[in-house]
Amino acid sequence: MTEAAAAAVAAAVDPFAPEHREDPYPAYEQVRATGRVVWSEVQEAFLVTGYDDCLEVLRHPASSTNEDNATVSARRAAAAEAPLIELAGKPMLFADPPDHTRLRGLVSKAFTPKTVEAMRPHIAEIVDRLLDHAAARGGDLDIVADLAFPLPVIVIAELLGVPLEDQEQLKPWSRDLARTIDPVVSEETANQAGLSALQFVNYLNALIEERRAQPRDDLLSALIAAEEEGERLLHSELLIMCMLLFVAGHETTQNLIGNGMLALLRNPAEMQRLQDDPGLAKNAVEEMLRFDGPVQLTARHLLDHAEVAGTPIPKGHTAILVLGAAGRDPQVFEDPARFDVGRPNANRHIGFGHGIHFCLGAPLARAEAQIALPALLRRFPAMKLAAEPEHRETFTLRGLASLPVSV
Repeated sequence: MTEAAAAAVAAAVDPFAPEHREDPYPAYEQVRATGRVVWSEVQEAFLVTGYDDCLEVLRHPASSTNEDNATVSARRAAAAEAPLIELAGKPMLFADPPDHTRLRGLVSKAFTPKTVEAMRPHIAEIVDRLLDHAAARGGDLDIVADLAFPLPVIVIAELLGVPLEDQEQLKPWSRDLARTIDPVVSEETANQAGLSALQFVNYLNALIEERRAQPRDDLLSALIAAEEEGERLLHSELLIMCMLLFVAGHETTQNLIGNGMLALLRNPAEMQRLQDDPGLAKNAVEEMLRFDGPVQLTARHLLDHAEVAGTPIPKGHTAILVLGAAGRDPQVFEDPARFDVGRPNANRHIGFGHGIHFCLGAPLARAEAQIALPALLRRFPAMKLAAEPEHRETFTLRGLASLPVSV
């Protein structure tokens, strides 16, 4: 036990244990009942479950996302990403300023609210096409397979400039890489991620060469040509940026749509309320992000001493911010375990993070969910759960492997 752990209250439970995967929220509450900032022996890190406390760490000037500054156990977890980093470099997600500032500046123009707003008609066309295909097939639906998974894959692939015929092969590579950001990663998962990273890099190298020779009107061509204060992206940075955008661009949105639809199906009065008043769609999506968000946790490594909720977090230690718990903090959200599409302060959630690492693709994820969910309710107004949904094995990115419904 470290000196820091000896000075802190120990977590009552490991909320990331497999038995909590289907519903981690009671475990989060057990941790919070012990303390809003507690020491986890399993993760060898501090767990932060309070809303204000998560915000404090996210805003703290000594907070770093660079895993080179992580505690020993966090570095062990980060080792799962080593093959990817060796092949393509460190993702923007795990970089601090000034590198993070430069990299984010090069790509941020593609995800401004104005840019995303212009994409809405095309997103609606893709949604209608997917629902037409599902309806033509007949029978019951799997909302994940029929809509939540393919929609963001198509959108981000088109944005980047990945040809339609190549999109299918990128899906398993993306999924394997997404599994490496959990607090604990098995050797098997890490090895598979390494193989997928190699295949992803080889694919992107070929696509980048094509775009260098023949630029097109897509984000990849823009990144190749991009300059920010006279600095171009290095080839390794271009590779890792494309991989990050593809993985983050579809994994989180898929989970948002799947988790959000499950919340509606399990709360039929709220589903009827949204059907009766489609104008609630924007607020409903914010409530989905609060209630069962697609990103459950993020980590920060302290470059200097901090004190959060009266608990010292010494320099060099890691804080795991449990965003899913923050979204159900009763000090901020009244009756937090209740799903309410009209909740007045639903948009106070921090499901997309906060500060300089606020999710770059948040406007796009919101737009896709705001379009997809009402369209699904219009097309299949009598939907009901056909079987218990299956959750994916990952914790950091929380989502469903399937969501079967009868229509």
